[in-house]
Amino acid sequence: MAKQNSSREKSPFKSAFKESFEKYREKIWKKKRARIRLHRSFKRSYREDYARKLEVPGLLHHAVDSALLLVKNWKLFVPFVIFAVGFNCLLVGLMSEESYVNFQEALENSPSSLASGELGNLAKSGLILVSTITSGGLTSGLSEVQIIFAIIIILLLWLITIYLLRHLLAGKKVKLRDGFYNALTPLLSTFVVFIVGVLQSIPIFIFVIAYSAAVQTDFLSTPFYALVFFIFASLLLILSAYLLSSTIIALIAVSAPGLYPMTALKTASDLMAGRRIRFLIRIVYLLLFIGVVWAIIMLPIITIDLFLKSRFAWLEGWPVIPVFLQIMTILSIIYSTTYLYLYYRRVLAYEDDK
Repeated sequence: MAKQNSSREKSPFKSAFKESFEKYREKIWKKKRARIRLHRSFKRSYREDYARKLEVPGLLHHAVDSALLLVKNWKLFVPFVIFAVGFNCLLVGLMSEESYVNFQEALENSPSSLASGELGNLAKSGLILVSTITSGGLTSGLSEVQIIFAIIIILLLWLITIYLLRHLLAGKKVKLRDGFYNALTPLLSTFVVFIVGVLQSIPIFIFVIAYSAAVQTDFLSTPFYALVFFIFASLLLILSAYLLSSTIIALIAVSAPGLYPMTALKTASDLMAGRRIRFLIRIVYLLLFIGVVWAIIMLPIITIDLFLKSRFAWLEGWPVIPVFLQIMTILSIIYSTTYLYLYYRRVLAYEDDK
């Protein structure tokens, strides 16, 4: 009798526990079913399943809108750029003037027809600009500590810019001081998402290492091996591009107060499902737009610098070009953040209007 009574006393507890467990499991599965998870099996995915409409402005319209937003609020962003340049020069440093002089001397040793006349000066300026960027002249000679500082500064610029834009687009008055004091709350969450993005970039790092080894060993000289390497490199780049397309959006989403990194990654993955190719096209357009702006601004500056330093010897030691390269780098980071944040806001607005 005592055993029967004890079993009867336990049965309500068991039933209550089982009922609560079923409710919790159903809650979890409800969240999972609400997520957009395409191409997760070998079953064929039809276009009707993954084609998602998105009504946003065109490429040029979006790029110009981003620039006009910064120009409209220049009183806020000009001091921000000045402070960021000074802070970066203090912790990371400028590009070495010696590196710039070495590029210039290398071109001086090229055929004289390249460096003669006005067209030669312009071509020389373009080669200096291209060689400075592609050879890592902006970051050459940095120590491990300086690289860490550079990453932290980029994350700070990212968060502060998003904070300022969020308040500006909401119609609120915001000061630069508010950005420095209040925008850095999600720094740790942003860093976690950034680490995830670095891990997703491992295929790109593998491609760079494999390409360097292939060039040194003349592996690409054989057409068949070059074709195999091209297929291998394409798969690596596609994999990283697929993963990073949602992680970039997650870096914006995680800046919202109280949002955890993994939640931001899941939300961004659902938001970009079926839209990754269009987003990657916008990324490529962003890079082309920034490249054109760099050429328009920096080529005349380098040409004038070459002309003045060839006439006045006392200007040789002035780091004019490194300073302008630093300013353009900071402006590019702020503009890229604005470009991506406006795209994120427009995608959210379209989802809310559906």
